[in-house]
Amino acid sequence: MEKQLTRLPNDEIIFGICSGIAKYLCWDKTLVRIIFVFLFLVTGIFPIAILYIIAYFIMPVDNSSYNINDDIIK
Repeated sequence: MEKQLTRLPNDEIIFGICSGIAKYLCWDKTLVRIIFVFLFLVTGIFPIAILYIIAYFIMPVDNSSYNINDDIIK
């Protein structure tokens, strides 16, 4: 099966983008989150924030880990 970059809504802090990237790259999700925070601070937040929002709309949801009841409970 081919690897696909997806969002992980069950493993999210903000949208599950970093968790999806970490899973795709086989990295620790905490490391990816630290890198994103560092990039936010270094670039003045705006460019990385725009890319993060675009990723939210472009990256498909990982259906194997998604449960609609999780959204209802939150």
